[in-house]
Amino acid sequence: MSAHWQVRALSHPRRVDIALVLVLLAFSVAGTVFSSFVLDQRLAIWPAVLQSAIGCSALLWRRSHPRTVVAVNALCAAVDASLGYLLTPLLQGPLMAALYSLGLFTDRRNTRIGAALTAALLVATALVANPSHHNLLLATLNPVAWVFLPAVLGTAVQLRRDYVAAVRARAEDAEQTREEEARRRVAQERIRIARELHDVVAHHLALANAQAGTAAHLVRVHSDQAGAMLDSLKETTASALREMKATVGLLRQDNESEPLGPAPGLAQLEELTAVFASAGLTVRIEIEGEARPLPPGADLSAYRIVQEALTNVTKHAATATAQVRLAYSADRLTLTVSNEGLRVSVAPPSGRGFGLIGMQERAHSAGGTLHAGPRPEGGFEVTCTLPLPLHQQPEGSRTT
Repeated sequence: MSAHWQVRALSHPRRVDIALVLVLLAFSVAGTVFSSFVLDQRLAIWPAVLQSAIGCSALLWRRSHPRTVVAVNALCAAVDASLGYLLTPLLQGPLMAALYSLGLFTDRRNTRIGAALTAALLVATALVANPSHHNLLLATLNPVAWVFLPAVLGTAVQLRRDYVAAVRARAEDAEQTREEEARRRVAQERIRIARELHDVVAHHLALANAQAGTAAHLVRVHSDQAGAMLDSLKETTASALREMKATVGLLRQDNESEPLGPAPGLAQLEELTAVFASAGLTVRIEIEGEARPLPPGADLSAYRIVQEALTNVTKHAATATAQVRLAYSADRLTLTVSNEGLRVSVAPPSGRGFGLIGMQERAHSAGGTLHAGPRPEGGFEVTCTLPLPLHQQPEGSRTT
């Protein structure tokens, strides 16, 4: 019920002000009667009622002109005190409402100045003009106390509203930040999955195309060897389907999806080169230094870079050999994929391919660098440097 009335009050502020004026006018008239008859002062009622009506009417502009409303009510209260009325809380009701509005709708500096000037005016009136000879302590401290109380209360309410508004704004900003972070993560995940699909499809389709061409040639020349090549082609397509299923399976949102296998890494280089060997590309692997495991993200990036570079050799280079060199140092791994012979292109003739861009993004995502370009002696070379956890590098190297 209270929330309903609060909503109605906020939506009809003018009606609230009119109701406040009527209530305060009734209380102010009651305070006039109290001062005149109960205190046995026998003062004229109509001047105080007139002052109350003026002060209460001024409250209709308390939202737009709070300082002016305080000044009008302070003068009305001073006139009442000069006429001999004791400024009780009932008689000061319009002034208290004006000071509360001053604290609510202005800053603290204006509130302090307004309350201090009002208190000074009432005290000066009590000291200079006190025809009924009220007790001096009662005539001064009583109105001053009822002057500062509503001003402080109005300021406290304003501070509370500002605090709630600031908390709400921070909550909205935090919610917006969480939504933006969620959208950013979704976009990054989409890019990652798209990159994985590109690498899987481009790699396996290139191998399948090379194996299919070899099989077609063997059928015409050495039909007895064509079966083995077709078996390799079958395994290549099956491997492509498995990797695509594992990658696309990340998009599933149900809880019944099968657990995905481990991501490929440099430990599977021998298997990778064997697949390329079935397509007619002989790959030689050189390892310098002590081979050490990379973080999962960097390991996957290194594997995909080697895979993409060898796929480009298969598609675009007129050569049957390639070299993969892994050089481990104390703090980094330098990965080099090179081939001899004619120049190899990492993009189709249109120049709009994504092979080189994908390798660069993978290297940067792992905190490394990548450079790709033609070799002075012929061929093409891809060099990638990835950071490694600090480790003492023993001497020695081996070649496979």
